[in-house]
Amino acid sequence: MPDPVTVRAATTADAAAIAGIYRPYVLDTAISFEETPPTAADFEARMLATPRLPWLVAVREGAVVGYCYASLHKTRASYRWSADVSVYVAPSERGRGVGRLLYGSLLPLVRDLGYVSVFAGITLPNDASVGFHEVFGLTPVGVFRNVGFKHKKWRDVGWWQLTFTDPPDQPAEPRGWMPPDLT
Repeated sequence: MPDPVTVRAATTADAAAIAGIYRPYVLDTAISFEETPPTAADFEARMLATPRLPWLVAVREGAVVGYCYASLHKTRASYRWSADVSVYVAPSERGRGVGRLLYGSLLPLVRDLGYVSVFAGITLPNDASVGFHEVFGLTPVGVFRNVGFKHKKWRDVGWWQLTFTDPPDQPAEPRGWMPPDLT
């Protein structure tokens, strides 16, 4: 029986493992609309972007087997209470609860930073991802039809939303994430 999976804050030292997990999603699927796999340096920059938002990794037997993160929904100031969330799991770990552990840790962190809503974009069709996100309470809010062209086909992207709280009349500024000291 394999060791249990633990979830912790990602560090820049995890960037190469994260790039390795993400690479097949870019090259072999339409799940990601990126066409060139990002490098470890690209991921380091994404992790450290301002405002800092959570990046988490799942680790089994010392190896990163999945990751998730939050990012700004849009860059214009009035969107600052909304974040996008994503999760990616190594092929050998799919269906083993790794994604659930990651999102189960990520969503409360984002909520506690003062974000009101999170969004997830899902290339359609993808019943597994739709079901996964709906387990966490995200609900469909719309579909962008033929919004991306990848692997010789036009793709639709559905958007799912989770609102943590009723939007306040005067929202406090969301806070940047301070990962725990891992040294």
